[in-house]
Amino acid sequence: MSERLVPLGEIVATHGIRGWLKLKPYNPQTTALSPTKRIFLEKGGDCSPHRIQEIRAQRGNRLLKLEGTDGIAEAKRWVGSILSMAEAELQSLGPGEYYYYQVVGLDVFDTRGEWLGVLTRIWAKPGGDLYVVTGTTREYLIPAVKEVIEKIDLSEGKMIINPPPGLLDL
Repeated sequence: MSERLVPLGEIVATHGIRGWLKLKPYNPQTTALSPTKRIFLEKGGDCSPHRIQEIRAQRGNRLLKLEGTDGIAEAKRWVGSILSMAEAELQSLGPGEYYYYQVVGLDVFDTRGEWLGVLTRIWAKPGGDLYVVTGTTREYLIPAVKEVIEKIDLSEGKMIINPPPGLLDL
């Protein structure tokens, strides 16, 4: 597949008997998904295109009805799939905004220039997101707030943080 696919969440269950799927989005506030949008479901190395027929919110998750999926048996096969969308179909962001997939893999430095590690994943928590930074000998949990994140430079592949005293000792 020539287009870059951006993972947006995981299909975690079916919902009801009419072919609905329960999606746990990586970003619960995402607005990228809507009816008629083309998505991709990837499971076990196979990737297949689909269109969203209907979508609705449910307690931080999304319920999806795919075109052509009308029963629970058809829906069950997609549980455990990663839902992705073509990068070109994502909405444009304003200055200083970025998608999760763009920051995973950034090198993380403190304001003194000391390398802390690589941002390996984002942990969505009710109180706010945490950046999981994996260093040579340990892992850091960095709150994704403007008071801590000094700069994100996607072109240079780095993030600079200004941790409050004690944060890196936890």
